[in-house]
Amino acid sequence: MPNHQINPNKWIDLYSDYLYNYTITRVNDKVIAQDLVQDTFLAGLKSMKNFKGEASERTWLISILKRKIIDYYRKINSNKGKAEVRMSYNDAETEGDWLEERVADPFDKTAEDDMQNNELGNAIHNCLGKLPSKQADVFKMKTILGYETETICNELNITPSNLWVIIHRARTAMADCLEKNWF
Repeated sequence: MPNHQINPNKWIDLYSDYLYNYTITRVNDKVIAQDLVQDTFLAGLKSMKNFKGEASERTWLISILKRKIIDYYRKINSNKGKAEVRMSYNDAETEGDWLEERVADPFDKTAEDDMQNNELGNAIHNCLGKLPSKQADVFKMKTILGYETETICNELNITPSNLWVIIHRARTAMADCLEKNWF
């Protein structure tokens, strides 16, 4: 295998478009994709001495980028034990996080609370029905049933990073749907 040389002075010209296109399909956010590509270039500069030349420069940068994307999804999903769906509210007097502050005390229920909980349950059920089947399955298993990542991955034959991509998309779609159809 030929030894490949590394030349960071040409990275932007040679690889920025490719790395950006690779990233945008995985994170679906322009700013985040740009940040991840920039982080990749910085990490490449910092670890140039570790480049062995066994792969091409582009392949090496892609491997760094893949780790950056995985780290991004781990970071946004690292709040285990916290509520899975978050929605902000803003009424005449207050604003805040609905699940953090508005979950009813089970010992202080009123008829209005029961009605709102039924409405929310129906809205969640309707929004789940609008998701692609794999997203709905992953959302139910992770968020509603509380299955562990390994169990879901084994049952659906997916990788952990694929699971986090699917759950991120499902959560985003659920939050959008609930915001439009329940509030």
